[in-house]
Amino acid sequence: MYKLIVRPLFFLFNAEWVHYFTLNTLKLIGKIPFGSTLVKSIYCKNLPSLEKEVFGLKFKNPVGLAAGFDKNGKYINELADFGFSFIEIGTVTPKPQDGNPKKRLFRLVKDNAIINRLGINNDGVKVIAERIKKTNTNVIIGGNIGKNTATSNDSAADDYLENFKTLHPHVDYFALNVSCPNVNNFTKLQDVEFLKKLIPQLKKINSHQEKIKPILIKISPDLNHKQLDQTIDLIKKEELDGIIATNTTTKRVGLNTNEKELEKIGNGGLSGRPLNRNSTDVIRYISKKTNKTIPIIGVGGIMSPKDALDKIKAGADLIQLYTGFIYSGPNIVKEINKYLIKNNES
Repeated sequence: MYKLIVRPLFFLFNAEWVHYFTLNTLKLIGKIPFGSTLVKSIYCKNLPSLEKEVFGLKFKNPVGLAAGFDKNGKYINELADFGFSFIEIGTVTPKPQDGNPKKRLFRLVKDNAIINRLGINNDGVKVIAERIKKTNTNVIIGGNIGKNTATSNDSAADDYLENFKTLHPHVDYFALNVSCPNVNNFTKLQDVEFLKKLIPQLKKINSHQEKIKPILIKISPDLNHKQLDQTIDLIKKEELDGIIATNTTTKRVGLNTNEKELEKIGNGGLSGRPLNRNSTDVIRYISKKTNKTIPIIGVGGIMSPKDALDKIKAGADLIQLYTGFIYSGPNIVKEINKYLIKNNES
């Protein structure tokens, strides 16, 4: 029903508008007596064999929602009702910002893909932290943090530190977004020299908190093996807790969408099916290079249960959805978990 009726109807409207229309509708359903209970009864299944502990946190299943879907932490419980065991909010910045000019979110229907250049639009860390503080939830929350667009790279570390301090009491783990392709000069923060300076400062703050929170790095799918090796060495040296592979890509390789349409859309990060193989290759490389000693969250082009299993077989401990949730529909979380049990990947 979703692919035959709901999705075609939604795809008649502007992608960003329908995204928030849908989320706000879910919010309304959650306020109706037994609305949330009904959604959970359909999509949430208790599957003890899928429970696992990764970087010190206990996940009820390996499927999470990637950063960018609920940037401001407004819909955590509504999205958790679909069976996600963890939800990553953000990217969060110290100051609120509007992001890039609209129109900035585009569907490539022929490719089961999305191009976005949202530009890290969010309410700012203080507002978001206060919102999460008031959210009563059992789902694991990740805090994806970055810098404000107006902040120079020379001062970027200060933005990450402010985010880290403010969000620390309210999230379960942190993801350092140093690979966003939608903000000028942002990907330069992925350079090892910047991270060498930032990470010890984060770890120092972490050590003085009531509870130490895991810190992960989210990387680009466009890194070459030398760059991946440098990142892996850094993670090992600094004893970080894991890696998220991968962010969106700036490449436009092997797409069915014609060149004129792509030129009209312009720049932005590509997600969805075209990213699948690339992100899986990155996961496999990291897993083999580290002998599976670094936990990996696999994300990028998971459009089906088989795609999820491929990521896990490549070395991912957990997976995240974004574009697959939009194209395949809300039943995909349950379908993935059933498929993993069937294939003994618990």
